[in-house]
Amino acid sequence: RWLKRSTPQNIVIGGAAGAIPPLVGWAAATGNVTVPALLLFAIIFFWTPPHFWALALLIRRDYEAAGVPMLPVVRGERETTKQIVLYSGVLVAVTASPFLWGTLGLPYLVAALVLGAAFFALALGLRRDPTPRRAALLFHFSLLYLALLFAAMAVDAAL
Repeated sequence: RWLKRSTPQNIVIGGAAGAIPPLVGWAAATGNVTVPALLLFAIIFFWTPPHFWALALLIRRDYEAAGVPMLPVVRGERETTKQIVLYSGVLVAVTASPFLWGTLGLPYLVAALVLGAAFFALALGLRRDPTPRRAALLFHFSLLYLALLFAAMAVDAAL
């Protein structure tokens, strides 16, 4: 509660907290934290800002009325969409990492790149035309994106 009301970077900092459960689960299951666990952390960490800032663009007035310094309230639509594109680009690169580290194979990489291209295209569309419709599209797709990305991991690992 304190963090959310203290800084417009609340989502970035909170994203780290939200990305910790895979580390804990990995450590509990394997007894240590290795690169694959850190990659899961990074994926969730870089997914979090575009996901929540798209939502924040939709309900910006509510945050403003409540005195919560979300990025769209403090820095505006233009800066928020810029940050969404930047984090989305890093997210797409990070999702290729499990393949590059040899943790997952080509089926996962193809899924990650296709999903990432769609995610990035929606982020760019929002940047070019920051309408509530585009923010809602990115927000809702981000939910599907993460679920499908993790499903691709599970399928690839089972192959």
